[in-house]
Amino acid sequence: MPAGETLVVHDVLADEADGYRPASSVGSGVQAVRAVGLRVDLTADGVVIKRLPAGAAYPAWRTSYRMFTLRPGQYGRFRANFRFTGCACSARWYYEAWTVHVASASPRPDLFLSAVADRDVDQRVHLYGGPARRTARQRPA
Repeated sequence: MPAGETLVVHDVLADEADGYRPASSVGSGVQAVRAVGLRVDLTADGVVIKRLPAGAAYPAWRTSYRMFTLRPGQYGRFRANFRFTGCACSARWYYEAWTVHVASASPRPDLFLSAVADRDVDQRVHLYGGPARRTARQRPA
């Protein structure tokens, strides 16, 4: 974690155009968090993690979504998927699957690999309608 930073983002992207080779970047601070579509608010109850609106064709979530609140020492995982259509000038279909890990804890290399999430929210859906996928326990708190 960069010295003096409390918000660190490690963004990993696997794009079909690049043969699904993972590409990653590390950023810190509020702007890095917003750049990946998240918002972090400190409250008396803990750290509130929100997903910012995305321009997805489906599901069309146009407002912020409160993923969960973490107390000190807790870790949360949020999963979602989306279908996008691009813009009118460059129409194409593409999909995104998110797995977001957030901790209100001291960093350590194995945190997201060995710990069990205190908050585990699965918002994945069938991308062409139908019932929601319920493959994980729901503990939004």
